[in-house]
Amino acid sequence: MHTSRAHRHMKIYNSSIISGFILLGFPCPKEGQILLFVLFSVVYLLTLMNNGSIICAVSWDQRLHTPMYILLANFSFLEIWYVTSTVPNMLANFLSDTKIISFSGCFLQFYFFFSLGSTECFFLAVMAFDRYLAICWPLHYPTLMTGCLCTKLVVSCWVLGFLWFLIPIIIISQMSFCGSRIIDHFLCDPGPLLALTCTRAPVMEFFWTIISFLLLCIPFLYIMVSYVLVLRAVLRVPSAAGQRKAFFTCGSHLAVVSLFYGSVMVMYLSPTSEHEAGMQKLVTLFYSVGTPLINPVIYSLRNKDMKHALQKFLGL
Repeated sequence: MHTSRAHRHMKIYNSSIISGFILLGFPCPKEGQILLFVLFSVVYLLTLMNNGSIICAVSWDQRLHTPMYILLANFSFLEIWYVTSTVPNMLANFLSDTKIISFSGCFLQFYFFFSLGSTECFFLAVMAFDRYLAICWPLHYPTLMTGCLCTKLVVSCWVLGFLWFLIPIIIISQMSFCGSRIIDHFLCDPGPLLALTCTRAPVMEFFWTIISFLLLCIPFLYIMVSYVLVLRAVLRVPSAAGQRKAFFTCGSHLAVVSLFYGSVMVMYLSPTSEHEAGMQKLVTLFYSVGTPLINPVIYSLRNKDMKHALQKFLGL
């Protein structure tokens, strides 16, 4: 099935001049493609609704106009764009016979997907910093985490995220691509793209590995150190109720961190090979589509203030 589909795409490539790439996506019969289209359409709409509800609840409820919830609303806004960088094109791909994505479309998706993913790494670190200040320095928190600092941190996350991979992506886009131009993935990923270049680019591959490693490890180590300090502070809280509230607040963030970083590290910090294309798709699917769907549920279910705000906003 997979081989015959690849041969068919080879014929399409050979019979016409392709100015882009062929995204194989999830090869299966037409009925399966339609089923996947319906499934991911529902997932996409639920993701937009869940994250949109958090943004609206934070905007609507004055009690949630605090740095923690402002960061959460920005995070939900980021998740909406993160899932939008991949799913609409994936849905169009399910209904397409040729699976062709233009050269510019491929690299735009490449840039936005990785820039938004980078921004998410920085946001998770900033949210950990906010929890550290709130729990370890509760009396000084209002003077330390001011509205001005919160705004600066949010802007810094977006700017750093969109600059982190800019230069290497521009360099990769200037390379020459040969052969079939078939990408065995549902999005434009650096591994399959670099494999299609006319000449191997070991320096670029090494550079990409280094900046990916730094992006993932520095914020992750910072988050872990922050939560070790938070845990130490929580265990010193005399009341059981205070400990429980702190654990609930931090637990939701740690769950989100574990889901996102766990899957991304498996994808980009572990050695991969061509025969693992199916596993790469599943892992990428989890952190690019699954986590934006799950994250709002984790935050709303484990946070009483957010739960009450959402119930009031939705009229429940």
